[in-house]
Amino acid sequence: MKSELAARLGENVPRYTSYPTAPHFHPGVDAAIQRGWLEAIGSGDEISLYLHIPYCDRLCWFCACHTKQTRHYQPVAIYLRSLHAEIATVAGLVGGRGHVRAVHFGGGSPTMLKPEDLVALGAVLRKNFEFLPDARISVEIDPNDMDDARLDALAEIGMTRASLGVQDFDPKVQKAINREQSFLQTKAVVDGVRARGVRSVNLDLLYGLPHQTRESVSSTVAQALTLEPDRMALFGYAHVPWFKKHQTMIDEAWLPGSAERFAQSQLAACLMLNAGYEAVGFDHFAKPNDSLAVAARTGCLRRNFQGYTEDRCETLIGLGPSSISQFRQGHTQNMPSTAEYGRMVSDGGLAAVRGIALTEDDRVRGWIIEKLMCDFAFSAIELVERFGEAGQRLLLTASSTALRDPEGLLELDSDSFVVPAESRPFVRSVAAKFDKYLETGKARHSVAV
Repeated sequence: MKSELAARLGENVPRYTSYPTAPHFHPGVDAAIQRGWLEAIGSGDEISLYLHIPYCDRLCWFCACHTKQTRHYQPVAIYLRSLHAEIATVAGLVGGRGHVRAVHFGGGSPTMLKPEDLVALGAVLRKNFEFLPDARISVEIDPNDMDDARLDALAEIGMTRASLGVQDFDPKVQKAINREQSFLQTKAVVDGVRARGVRSVNLDLLYGLPHQTRESVSSTVAQALTLEPDRMALFGYAHVPWFKKHQTMIDEAWLPGSAERFAQSQLAACLMLNAGYEAVGFDHFAKPNDSLAVAARTGCLRRNFQGYTEDRCETLIGLGPSSISQFRQGHTQNMPSTAEYGRMVSDGGLAAVRGIALTEDDRVRGWIIEKLMCDFAFSAIELVERFGEAGQRLLLTASSTALRDPEGLLELDSDSFVVPAESRPFVRSVAAKFDKYLETGKARHSVAV
């Protein structure tokens, strides 16, 4: 039974939004290296931007993001000045060569910004970077922050996709994670963004939360479906109190076991599929005409630090403390401390303090891992054609993995290595077989399912 397999595979593995993963970044790749990578962006290259807002007006106990609670707006206002400075510096190094295809505002809570500050931030971006006419603007929204003025501000900056955190609508679960948010609040925001022309709405749901049951998950999904979101993400709660101390507010006795977590995830997925949504990767669902579903069907799905995406840009520039950037040459990460980040960017500097330059072996393994995470398969022929001898070496690893896998999580089908449909919930564990850093690192990760 797959529930038994879920219990056996309750191992801690990365989510693989990059390869190599962030715990393996090191200080040898710093601001000086990042400066060169920014200056190497080609004329006409399409780029994506990620803006991190590291503040919330309340702290959700389930959250593992880099953020802090503040009851006063002054720290946020000070931070925004630093963010504006970094935008100007980075854009100056890009020198107008890169054209912005997508922007993602994340956090923290981007929507805790005052309406005038949201508008000003959007204006600073467009003043400094060259935007493509059809650039996509995505914003993570906390419904508790929202009012008409903020909705109008998001419309003014050109938001094209709204992503709302739901988690679970059950009041007992919400109280246990310090995230009380009614269905009517959520519906009002969905209605508000759609009334302002936003055509794509995403809802984030969680399973494995304290006091969560299959009944509460079923009820939450049913209510979410009445809002007819274009996309839904179904994440497993990552209980990492050694990484985020506020998660100690959650009593581990309240958490469902691995078999129950797996049952919750499969129930939620089944309900979404029965409602006509298509599975995208292992934890996203989308309406058939949504661009994410189209990307998945046509083999164009990608995975980056925001998760599954149709974004094909090779360059993703992270702005703000702890933000991660992706370049052809490798990855960099900004200083996590908001205060130190502010000092680093105040006089025209960059805030990158760690990262990793990609080797050819990294590129091959990264390609395999992304293919597994997005398509649940990769072609042996394409692997060798793309990477030559380096691909041939990894082909032997793949063959050995498939032959020695007693659970049959990876199979050889003609010229392709395939994760069978019934094993797709465990794809992170399959991807981990190709991660050469995993055994050498000291990082602790969340459970696989």
